[in-house]
Amino acid sequence: MSRPGINALAAPLVQSLVDDANALRLGVERLENGCQLVDAGIEAEGGLEAGRRIAEICLGGLGKVSLSGSGQVPGWPVTVQVHTADPVLACLGSQYAGWSLSHKEGGKSFHALGSGPGRALALKEPLFRELGYQDAADQTCLVLEVDKVPPLPLVKKIARDCGIECAALTLILTPTSSLAGTVQIVARVLEVAMHKAHELGFDLGSIRDGIGSAPLPPPATDFMTAMGRTNDAILFAGLVQLYVSSGDAAAKQLSEDLPSSASRDYGRPFAEIFKACEYDFFKIDPMLFSPARVQVSSLSTGNSFSSGELDLPLLGASFGIPL
Repeated sequence: MSRPGINALAAPLVQSLVDDANALRLGVERLENGCQLVDAGIEAEGGLEAGRRIAEICLGGLGKVSLSGSGQVPGWPVTVQVHTADPVLACLGSQYAGWSLSHKEGGKSFHALGSGPGRALALKEPLFRELGYQDAADQTCLVLEVDKVPPLPLVKKIARDCGIECAALTLILTPTSSLAGTVQIVARVLEVAMHKAHELGFDLGSIRDGIGSAPLPPPATDFMTAMGRTNDAILFAGLVQLYVSSGDAAAKQLSEDLPSSASRDYGRPFAEIFKACEYDFFKIDPMLFSPARVQVSSLSTGNSFSSGELDLPLLGASFGIPL
């Protein structure tokens, strides 16, 4: 069975985002080289609906993201929910921020991690060899979690690596502290579970469906606080349900290994951990980045296995409100 072209699926979502830019409080412009730039929180204000739509673009058109007023956390009103019938391709093949982008010029440096369907054109990550997936398209989009416009030489390189013209490239910029950025980061609650399952060596082909949710954090005025809160929303209150075709033993083991509490670094708000690690991500246990509670259901036996718990005291400490 042929696999869907995520760039073709995402293209109408990108066009709709641009068409509705005024209503979504987004800025849209063309750079000198023709690249289309969507500002979702730098100079433009952006907002929650913009972040929701951007999260669906990140999923390569293979997932649905919604905001709910019925919070899963007592005392906290807003929840972000994401579902995809193809969690491997949507989350790992598109949404995962796995393309490292950098440029240095005149003493200034720019670095960002690219996510979205453009990754499946450039194929810069070994992950795509494991997934056995390569897309083909004449236009594409990347989402960058940044607070400044990427330099023109880097934009040109991105387009070249994707095999397209600069005018066929759309870059969506979502600062971490913006409302749109907050939504699209928390909407990665299912993706972090998928990424950890991959790191654990679980058979990705047996993961057939998935859904996840996490509380939407309060806004933050600085990058560090925003980064901490968006991570903590997933680490301390993220819920994920996976449906797998494997048997009980594998499903049970995955449920036990996936929750964030299984990490040696679990137990403090993320901003504190990051500071203690001298602001070096590579010093943090990679197994920390996962939801708080996970349920894995075996399609072959009908049995479900759950592990992990919501940690409201730690979530409240991060959000700045008792929970």
